[in-house]
Amino acid sequence: MHRSAIPPFRPAAFAGRIGVAQRDITPPAGIFARNWGAARHDVASGIHRPLMLVCATFATNASAEPLVLIGADLGWWKSAQDERNLREGILKALGLDASRLMFCLSHTHAGPGTFSEDAVKPGGEHILPFLQKVQDMAIDAATEALASAVPATLSWQYGHCSLAVNRDLPEPGGQRYLVGMNPAEKADDTLLTGRITTAEGAVMGTIVNYACHPTTLAWDNELISPDYIGAMRETVEHATGAPCLFLQGASGELSPGEQYSGDTALADRYGRQLGLAVLSSLNGMLPAGKELVFEGAVESGAPLGVWREGDFSPSTDLKAEMKVISMPLKDLPTLAEIEAQWAACDDHVRKERLWRQRGIRKSLGDGTHADMPLWVWKLGGAFLAGQPNEAYSNFQTDLRQALAPAAVAVINIVNGYAGYLPPAGHYQRDSYAVWQTPFAAGGLELLTRTALDISHQLNRPA
Repeated sequence: MHRSAIPPFRPAAFAGRIGVAQRDITPPAGIFARNWGAARHDVASGIHRPLMLVCATFATNASAEPLVLIGADLGWWKSAQDERNLREGILKALGLDASRLMFCLSHTHAGPGTFSEDAVKPGGEHILPFLQKVQDMAIDAATEALASAVPATLSWQYGHCSLAVNRDLPEPGGQRYLVGMNPAEKADDTLLTGRITTAEGAVMGTIVNYACHPTTLAWDNELISPDYIGAMRETVEHATGAPCLFLQGASGELSPGEQYSGDTALADRYGRQLGLAVLSSLNGMLPAGKELVFEGAVESGAPLGVWREGDFSPSTDLKAEMKVISMPLKDLPTLAEIEAQWAACDDHVRKERLWRQRGIRKSLGDGTHADMPLWVWKLGGAFLAGQPNEAYSNFQTDLRQALAPAAVAVINIVNGYAGYLPPAGHYQRDSYAVWQTPFAAGGLELLTRTALDISHQLNRPA
């Protein structure tokens, strides 16, 4: 076959001005940290590993409006107002349009409370100062990243890690689905790694997009922890000497196999497992600005097809869009009804569930639909799709298939939170994701269609 008949193998990449910065956002021990209904403690007794905030900024040139991507080792939002206050403060300080900031939570279940209304609970006096600290550190990190931005290349590589398993388990002898490992179901184990390098080839930072609930540590754990993300980050940063930004993927039904533990060593083992998979991907990447070019056939003991490295110019295309989707809701009790049930309830686990349901209903309002935002960014040969809820992995597998050969990073719990987005076919199940979600069947499919429509629009030449 003639050389020109085979296109080059070209990694997804973006070239522009990129900046990276990192901050420690660890709260004080003693902060309210009751994340599990089965927990017997309200406050954290200490720190397992520090919680980090990592920011990466992207722009086509020094005068262009940037995109700001922030990953923080936090759990989820119980109040739309708390999230809005934090994000709007960052947007105002940086002078950004709302479409150009994604504040992404890692979804650790061993983090501090972030709900301002929990201030009256034990350790709750630390919550508001902590939220202010997170906002201040986010602004500080973004300001540093923007000021230190240099010409650089972001390159992407797909890989795999077997940490994530399916966690929708039919209960033996019953009708319920338990939230625990289901070995009979295949899990999406796709890992997407981004590497940011300077024009001289030095690594400035890495981006890790992986879908797996950080639920290793549960009710027996009393320490603040980033869960497996902490040891993953330590492993990657030790090898690269640069900050590592973690993006939680569409992990609605994905988790580690052994979880709900009080053993921090288990979380660290999982983190090293993922970190080593990231390093494997990094070591398999071509140098920035390099592609593989087919040179032709060489006759030997077998006819050999020879590929060699060649140069290419990564795309400088940078686009962003935010779209609000009107999501239909299930037939839910009103806020007043939920509050009445909560006041009359004496069971601690049931009371915790009602308190969470109250926060969701308060955030969404008492209507039949709720406005849910979606962010889609095009960074050269890659798309980043971020949204506030816990989408099942169908969201990312469908986008990857439809948008190939582009690299696709899908991110859960971005700029808000309300609930799960399971596939429509799951709504007949008695499962946590179905009864927890405020959204009616079809929400995941609506989200996927909208994300694809936006991505195809952004992919068209200007």
